Amino acid sequence: MFNVFKYYDIFREKFGEEAAISLLKALSEIYESLAQTVTKEEFNELKEIVREQGENLKVLTQRVDQLTQRVDQLTQRVDQLTEDVRRLTGEMGRMKEEMREIRKQVGGLSITVGYTLENQAFKGLPELLKRDYGLEVVEPLRRTFVRDEKGRELEVNIYGTARRNGEKLVILGEAKAQLSKNDVDRFLRRKVKPLERVFPERFLVLVTHMVTSSEVEEYARKKGVALYYSYQF
Repeated sequence: MFNVFKYYDIFREKFGEEAAISLLKALSEIYESLAQTVTKEEFNELKEIVREQGENLKVLTQRVDQLTQRVDQLTQRVDQLTEDVRRLTGEMGRMKEEMREIRKQVGGLSITVGYTLENQAFKGLPELLKRDYGLEVVEPLRRTFVRDEKGRELEVNIYGTARRNGEKLVILGEAKAQLSKNDVDRFLRRKVKPLERVFPERFLVLVTHMVTSSEVEEYARKKGVALYYSYQF
């Protein structure tokens, strides 16, 4: 006789009450049917098969439980990573804002240093140019805008007019806190070349606090540019 009560608690614990009742009912019907058509040995074999399948189901259930736990752990890790990414994104945003502010401050400081150097040059250059190159500055040096031959407006940091042996020259110059060979080339390319036809008679000058190498001074001189240091003013 198929012991219903023996398996009821087992099935109810594993599958729930409703499923356990349905499963036991089906097994009872199978048992009654088989009891009439199969031998005791065949029935025992069938019971063994059912037992083995039950064990397999138990193992499968355990594996499912383990996988569920791993999924839960992975979900927690993903949630943590998401939170970390959100936090880092916020920190990066703040860092970008701080960097923008630093660049703004450095840019402002650079402009201030440049203006200070130019102001010193306006006062000190006339005497030095007269002493070293025989130039008589007849128009005060200043910052200004001039137009090239195409009518484009260019900013010139150091601008003025001078005379030498009765010849009128236009002074074109620029101030740079730290001067390099590239700065010399940039000055010639951006400020001097566009004004070659506008001011065919010109005198070029650069002023700086310091140079990036010992070769810069000679390089400027070979390019036809006079170079003065702030300590000379």
